Amino acid sequence: MIGPRSKPPFRADHVGSLLRPPALAEARKKWREGGFSAEDLRIIEDACIREAVAMQEEVGLKGITDGDFRREDWFLDFMFSFDGIERSGAHHAVPFSGGIAFPAPVAEITGRVRCPREGIGVDAFNFLKSVTHRTAKVCIPAPAMFFTVVEKEMAERTAYENWEQFWSDLGIAYAEAVGHLARAGCTYLQIDDVNSANIADPNWQEFWASRGLKAEEIIDRFIAINNAAIESRPQGMTVAVHMCRGNYQSEYAASGSYDMVAERYFNGMKVDAFFLEYDDSRSGGFEPLRFMPKDKTIVLGLMTSKTPALEPVDVLKRRIEEASRLVDLDRLCISPQCGFASTQEGNRLTEDEQRRKLRHLVEVATEVWGGV
Repeated sequence: MIGPRSKPPFRADHVGSLLRPPALAEARKKWREGGFSAEDLRIIEDACIREAVAMQEEVGLKGITDGDFRREDWFLDFMFSFDGIERSGAHHAVPFSGGIAFPAPVAEITGRVRCPREGIGVDAFNFLKSVTHRTAKVCIPAPAMFFTVVEKEMAERTAYENWEQFWSDLGIAYAEAVGHLARAGCTYLQIDDVNSANIADPNWQEFWASRGLKAEEIIDRFIAINNAAIESRPQGMTVAVHMCRGNYQSEYAASGSYDMVAERYFNGMKVDAFFLEYDDSRSGGFEPLRFMPKDKTIVLGLMTSKTPALEPVDVLKRRIEEASRLVDLDRLCISPQCGFASTQEGNRLTEDEQRRKLRHLVEVATEVWGGV
């Protein structure tokens, strides 16, 4: 039945990260330089998260995140929190549009990969849950993202006899991390999988080939490790996967439609919903949605988080109508195509422009479905 949704994902949802307030950016800089203790930093984080929660609630969102305010970026802090994996000190440059590059750290495997006894991000979730009466949403990188920072030779040189053993351990560790969050009361989890969205891009195909991996086959490995992390989740936890083509200072890392992976990925992933980047022609058309199973919800990332301009209401409504020819309107929701600050630098817009975009999202969803 067409109308607002009482469980996630919601008619108007957002991917997770928010622009870091200047006070938080300055506090993290001081902490990094040794001028702030971890406790000093946490006090500033807490205050900024309270304000971010209030903003999200004020614009009308139901799914509330902490904006990634306790992280340097959307994925590395989480990934390097597992026992047995550390930053090596080396980096490789991940090219983005606009001639910029993200300095991605190269991982070092120091032992068998395990989930820490206390879990990962549980304290952060508990604080978020304590400051909102709406649905607290947790966003973590998909385990498929480890393919970018861990190489076969590295794993086999240190703790593992073979490559498959590493992935088996990682799947178990991820499942334990998800279990910790579930026991803390998390009912809405999003895993972010850029690697699966980037497979159609020739530059990324070349990257995978340099690792001895074929683009046509690697998608099945991504699906398997992602599912290992989430398939034992409790029944009351909604899990969504977010697919985009990179988001760094308003630039992107890849282009290409979902066609190359849609049939296998949409049918193979054991998630409840898909957040799909669709803010411009970079992601192709809606045709791949024909492969979407009928029990999945699709969140169309029709609004861009990369620029401050508000998409015209009639354009957004027309695109929702186009998608509804392939997927029932009742199974659709809308969101920005990605977060507003995948890294601490953030995209090129102001906090006020970010607020206006989120409010606009809610207003459009209310026009189309009668509420969020």
